Amino acid sequence: MQDVIIVGGSFAGLTAAMQLGRARRKVTVLDTGLNRNRYAEHAHNIFGHDGTPPGDLLAVARQQVGQYPTVDLVQGKATTIAGEPDSFVVTTEDGRTIDGRRVILSYGIVDEFPAIPGFAESWGKTVIHCPFCHGYEVAGTRWGLVYSSPMSLHGPVLYANWTDDITLFLDGNDIIDEERAKLVKRGVRIVDGKLAAIHHEGGRVSGVSIEGGERIALEALYAHPRNRPSADLHAQLGLDMKDTPTGTMVAVDAMQLTSRPGIYAAGDLTTGMHSVTFATNTGSLAAMGALQSMMV
Repeated sequence: MQDVIIVGGSFAGLTAAMQLGRARRKVTVLDTGLNRNRYAEHAHNIFGHDGTPPGDLLAVARQQVGQYPTVDLVQGKATTIAGEPDSFVVTTEDGRTIDGRRVILSYGIVDEFPAIPGFAESWGKTVIHCPFCHGYEVAGTRWGLVYSSPMSLHGPVLYANWTDDITLFLDGNDIIDEERAKLVKRGVRIVDGKLAAIHHEGGRVSGVSIEGGERIALEALYAHPRNRPSADLHAQLGLDMKDTPTGTMVAVDAMQLTSRPGIYAAGDLTTGMHSVTFATNTGSLAAMGALQSMMV
C-alpha cells in the first residue's frame, strides 16, 4: 500500500513526489512522458533556470526524485481508478494495480490544435500562448493574435509591453463595434477573414495567409487553442469541474483537494494560468494537503 499515488510525472507531479519523498512517505508516480510543454525549446520565468529546455529540467528532476528510496517512478499510463480514502486502486494500461491511501492527479491537459497548416509545426516556438513565457525573445517584432474568446480582446493591451506592432486575426468571428474602436485607437490592426495557413521555416513564423489570398508578415503568433484533460480519471471519479476560457479544469480548494475526499489535483489540470511556476506551486500544495490528511 502506497501512501500516495501520483498520476502524472511532469512539473506538478514530480514536485509533489519530492516533497512527499522527503517526508519519507511511500509514493508511486505514474507518467507517460508526454509533458505538455515538450514542444517548447526553452522554459522561462523559472527562478535559477531561465531559458533551460523543459526536457532538461524534467530529466534532472527525475534523477533527483529517484534518489529518494520511498519514491517509485513508473513509466506507464493510468487507465482506471476506484476506491475511497485509504483504499484507492489505480490500474495501468499494462494491467498493473497500485493501492494507495491518497491520490494526486497531475496528468495535465492536451492542446487541440486547429487544422491550420503550419500551426502544429510552429507551436511552442513562434506560435505561442504566453508573453511572459516567450515574449522577450520576440519583443519589438510583428505580432499576431488569433481570436478565440472575448478574453482575446485583453491580449493587445498586455502585448504592448513587448511590441507596438500587433494584428488581431478574428478568424471569422465577430466583435462589437465598441471593442473594435478601442482596439483601432490603440493602433491594433484587425483582420476579419479566416486563417488559411501559417508560413514558417522550422517553426519560425514568417507570416500568415488569410482565406482569399492576403498574406501578412509576422514574427510571432499568439494563439489559445481549446484544451482538454489528458486522461479521464477525473470523470471516472465524478469530480467537480470549472470552465476556463479554453476548456475545463478540476475544481480544487486552497490545498488542491478536489470534490472527492482523498483525491488531490495539481498542475495545468487545476488552473487556467499555465506555467511551470504555477505547476510546481500547486504540486507542492497538493503534497502538503495529502500529507496533512493522513496525519489526522
